[in-house]
Amino acid sequence: MEERFWTSGADNARATTATNAVMVFPYPPGILQGDQIWTHLRERTGWRTVVMAERRVTRCRDIAILTYRVSAEKPDVPIYKALCASTYLNDDDRWLRISHQQTAVN
Repeated sequence: MEERFWTSGADNARATTATNAVMVFPYPPGILQGDQIWTHLRERTGWRTVVMAERRVTRCRDIAILTYRVSAEKPDVPIYKALCASTYLNDDDRWLRISHQQTAVN
């Protein structure tokens, strides 16, 4: 699910994200919430390949936190590397992303 967040475009990401979710990206754009997220992601999706390493899952009842190191690639853009964390809430047997954070690394 998290890998599709990177590769399947904004519509897929929106379908698996809570309405009032919060996402933190390297500045700019910084901290985004709600509809601001989709304006940003529409311009920055379409990663061709994504490699995730150092994957970890921490779960406490209906909350899961995924952490990982990502290396993402798409045409005409330098390879993007970041440390990431996504928090999901199990809402009526459906996992929804309630937050996502990226810290760019070299």
